[in-house]
Amino acid sequence: MKTYTVLHRVLHWTFALIMLVLFTTGFLRMYWMSKTVISDAVNKNEQIQALNLDKQSLRSIVHSVQDPMFEWHVYAAYIITFAFVARIIYMIAKGIKFPNPFVKTTTTNEKLQGFTYLLFYVLIAIQIITGSILKFEIGSESFVDLAETVHKYAVYWTPVFILFHFAGIAISENTNRKGITSKMIGGDS
Repeated sequence: MKTYTVLHRVLHWTFALIMLVLFTTGFLRMYWMSKTVISDAVNKNEQIQALNLDKQSLRSIVHSVQDPMFEWHVYAAYIITFAFVARIIYMIAKGIKFPNPFVKTTTTNEKLQGFTYLLFYVLIAIQIITGSILKFEIGSESFVDLAETVHKYAVYWTPVFILFHFAGIAISENTNRKGITSKMIGGDS
């Protein structure tokens, strides 16, 4: 039976919380609090229309709304980067491996689990790399634009991963790994 150390659980729940923050702030910035949505809301307000704002003033209003939320996104990105590196080091130090989905002797369930873990770590690494490119404006304008496009796909893959994760938990709880949820929350006591 698998055991989950305090560090393992702290890293797991750090990922869970920070992914939620990153997803929420990214989603809000792309949709409900996008530049277009905020600009349209400001332009529809009759009192503000009477001020006849220029584009720069409108841009300032948009940034005053978006910037505090975006700071949360950046801080959460720093935390997930640290947690990602810590988790990789922890896995190497403890000899933790997930099932290899490319080995023929691996069962179907293990292949699915292995592909999920592999995809998760690859996508998190891509998000960290593309987020860093955006934050520090690394490369040409077209390269940064490409990084931004790739980075925004997290709005789509994150909920899919969460659904897969919960499905895996439900399957585990109803098969040979009963109690995995309580162990991930409270440990192996």
